[in-house]
Amino acid sequence: MYSSLGYQPPEGEQDARVPFTRGLHLLQSGAVDRVLQVGFHLSGNVREPGAPGEPEHLYHVSISFDRCKITSVSCGCDNRDLFYCAHVVALSLYRIRHARQVELRLPISETLSQMNRDQLQKFVQYLISAHHTEVLPTAQRLADEILLLGSEINLVHGAPDPTAGAGIEDANCWHLDEEQIQEQVKQLLSNGGYYGASQQLRSMFSKVREMLRMRDSNGARMLILMTEQFLQDPRLALWRQQGAGMTDKCRQLWDELGALWVCVILSPHCKPEERAGWLQLLGTWDKLDVCPLEEGNYSFDGPSLQPTMAPSPGSEEQDEGEVAVTGSRHTVFGRALQAGDLHWEDPHLQRILAGDSYSPSLTGTVGGDKSAFDPQGRPLWLGEPFPTACARVDTLRAHGYPRQALRLAGAIINTLRLQRRHQLESYKQQKKELLQKGATCITNPEGWVGHPLDPIGCLCRALLEACRLEEETLSLYPDSGPEKRKVAYQHVPVPGSPGESYLALALEVALLGLGQQRALPEGLYAQDKVVRNEEQLLALLEEVDLDERLVQVLRKQAGLLLEGGPFSGFGEVLFRESVPMHTCARYLFTALLPHDPDLAYRLALRAMRLPVLETALPAGEPHPTPLDSIPSNRFPRWFILGHLETRQCELASAMLTAAKGDPKWLHVVLGSIQQNIHSPALLFKLAQDACKTATPAGAPPDSTLLGIALELGLQVMRMTLNTMTWRRREMVRWLVSCATEIGPQALMNIMQNWYSLFTPVEAATIVAVTGTTHATLMRLQLDTARREELWACARTLALQCAMKDPQNCALPALTLCEKNHAAFEAAYQIVLDAAAGGLGHAHLFTVARYMEHRGLPLRAYKLATLALAQLSIAFNQDSHPAVNDVLWACSLSHSLGRHELSAIVPLIIRSIHCAPMLSDILRRWTLSAPGLGPLGARRAAKPLGADRAPLCQLLDAAVAAYITTSHSRLTHISPRHYGDFIEFLGKARETFLLAPDGHLQFAQFLENLKQTYKGKKKLMLLVRERFG
Repeated sequence: MYSSLGYQPPEGEQDARVPFTRGLHLLQSGAVDRVLQVGFHLSGNVREPGAPGEPEHLYHVSISFDRCKITSVSCGCDNRDLFYCAHVVALSLYRIRHARQVELRLPISETLSQMNRDQLQKFVQYLISAHHTEVLPTAQRLADEILLLGSEINLVHGAPDPTAGAGIEDANCWHLDEEQIQEQVKQLLSNGGYYGASQQLRSMFSKVREMLRMRDSNGARMLILMTEQFLQDPRLALWRQQGAGMTDKCRQLWDELGALWVCVILSPHCKPEERAGWLQLLGTWDKLDVCPLEEGNYSFDGPSLQPTMAPSPGSEEQDEGEVAVTGSRHTVFGRALQAGDLHWEDPHLQRILAGDSYSPSLTGTVGGDKSAFDPQGRPLWLGEPFPTACARVDTLRAHGYPRQALRLAGAIINTLRLQRRHQLESYKQQKKELLQKGATCITNPEGWVGHPLDPIGCLCRALLEACRLEEETLSLYPDSGPEKRKVAYQHVPVPGSPGESYLALALEVALLGLGQQRALPEGLYAQDKVVRNEEQLLALLEEVDLDERLVQVLRKQAGLLLEGGPFSGFGEVLFRESVPMHTCARYLFTALLPHDPDLAYRLALRAMRLPVLETALPAGEPHPTPLDSIPSNRFPRWFILGHLETRQCELASAMLTAAKGDPKWLHVVLGSIQQNIHSPALLFKLAQDACKTATPAGAPPDSTLLGIALELGLQVMRMTLNTMTWRRREMVRWLVSCATEIGPQALMNIMQNWYSLFTPVEAATIVAVTGTTHATLMRLQLDTARREELWACARTLALQCAMKDPQNCALPALTLCEKNHAAFEAAYQIVLDAAAGGLGHAHLFTVARYMEHRGLPLRAYKLATLALAQLSIAFNQDSHPAVNDVLWACSLSHSLGRHELSAIVPLIIRSIHCAPMLSDILRRWTLSAPGLGPLGARRAAKPLGADRAPLCQLLDAAVAAYITTSHSRLTHISPRHYGDFIEFLGKARETFLLAPDGHLQFAQFLENLKQTYKGKKKLMLLVRERFG
């Protein structure tokens, strides 16, 4: 298909990729030569430079045309793109720009008619000679048919001439390579998961719109080809079979396809038979099982624009009917099929489109058409649903009727204004009742933002297009830079409406749609589309530079939104499941803040509400999942709840940042945050943002904003106290740092009130420790008295935590109280009391080791004995986790002296029944004399004997343990463990031999085994081989 200078490449696509740009560059570089026009056939050569190190390429191009349209093209480059290649563009532009330099010839049939027989024969023979390899078979076949008198070729008068052009009755249209379009769409759909494929398909949709705008009949042909390929996408059947929804990218493409068909069917200049053919095709596609359904519970027969009557905001029955989903099946082509019933013959509509001066005085009737005009005499467009009316505007734009589109858009806006006026009057009559009730049902049947026909977007784009400043130069070469130019708009007056401009109308319409109170549609994609459409509209508005005139529009619309009651998303009463206004409010807040701060804050604070959470979470009830937004299974319709909560947080953050330095607004915003935001994770993010804003680098901090950050942090701590997550530690650390920024009193306050904020572990290991680090004390710059006060507060906190949770907080409390004797003694006593109350042996051993490290061996010994009293190691627990602790305790008692060692032996015998472990302890104690360790005094000169007290008791216990363990192991022993048992007996003999009569005891023990287990012959044979 053709490529033109007016083609707008998709965002991100460089101008250099547009064929028109490349062809223009080739023309200007002199690459076109040998141009010849024979009748309606144009040919020439185009030279294109090759890649570095490669020769240039020569392409022969031929073009046929008819009545200013290219009907066929041929180029040696074998281009397989949708658009004509750059070589076709270069040759076409050469013919347009250098017409006098093109050699013109009559159609070839006219030239042949001027030749006699000899000339004709010479012409044919020379032609065949020049191209005999290509045309000789064809020439011979034609000669045979001509010589045959009854052949078909002799029955036809005259002969075809490709250079003569078509007849006047023949239809002419631009060349369209249907096969190539089908192939390319099929290939792009097969690569549907890639971003580039979706972009190229959107580029093709844009091309269809361009063709419609140029009244090119190929627009509908191309759309039919694309639709057929879309319906043949194998993923449709797969998704239907699996019961899975299609991907978002694919769904968006289908939406655009459906909207394009609405534009085609609504065409104001198509022939009835054309429309009938399209509708027949759509009807066939609509019945296919794989045809996608329209997402969301949007009505196909919504209420018409009726400004003389406003719906009652208090009717519960109306609410139920409006949000209910109709049971009929609506596909993406349903709206296009419905558009087949619409027409353009309405006299009132015709007059609206015909001129800008249409008024009641021109209707030719008296009083009959008053309802078709507003009180100012401006025309209205009634009796049709708002989305359908906007689809007409989009259709007029798409088919190249921009002025008519603006006129209809103006009539629709007049109707909306009048409807809003009646709605406000209706609300004023019921305001008292609604405010007492405190809630409302939904009053707008369906949302306009996110609607499949995108009515607000259609109106806005039509109005903004009229105000767009034309660029003086167009980017034709890649050297001009890839950066996107900012769109510039100007005020264009509205004919017949003094003081109004299309730019102001665009702003008004966008805010009217964005501020509409509407129920959230059903379905994940439909809800996601609401968010995406909202962001697209706001992106359009952000391109507009606000002057004083537009600021006045903003102020007026903001006031109307605040007063709109149940018809406005910013009204005083809200429907429980209405779409929140956070994103729209953030734009309005930012735009209004420099001009009217009071109005900006009022609007943003009103928009902070999220009614679906207000009704689900009664006041004072904590958030069910502290660090995430409320799960969708509690609100199965609200799939995008997490996204909405994030937008709510962004609005709150914008207000906090803007209110810096203004205590009045800061506290008002804080109250709104505490009332409306229920996600601790988002509250924590707000607190962090506020703290960062309050403490800029190189500037004094904002104490009020810091206090608010701390207050939000405290609220998060209270909300998440009973649910432990990995983020709690991060939050606690941040809270301490925030309190440090404020000052010592804030830090001591959170220490003194730790019960309601932290767990004992958090308070003892993070709050108390972090609050007394060297870095914190240096940051606070305290004098000696205040520093000691902070330390005392931290020690008190640590002791309280140790009493509440001695298992986890005793050691941190001891560590923190090291420098204060009284506090340290108190912490030690807490540990002793806890030991009596069941403090585990592992924790006691840990504290005992700490005491030894601190140089308090007797206290360490005391705690070790308390730990051993709670310990029990069975005969088969050689790898018990307390083994190293027990050996350490034994080493400690040995180093302290004979008395301590004698006292611990009974505890060892009572707690440990593992024979190898008992023998290991016995051997360690016999290696050196007790009391010779680094911690003990010299009390003995030689090592203790195993056969003398106090070690003789331990030796007897070890021998008894070996005997008991041997019998226990032999009860269920298998042959593969015989070797291990023999090694075990070897270790047992070593222990037996420590006694004076150990040899005799071991022999008796072996004899007993042989008699008792004589059935295990192989094992007993191994015993005899090893021990005799």
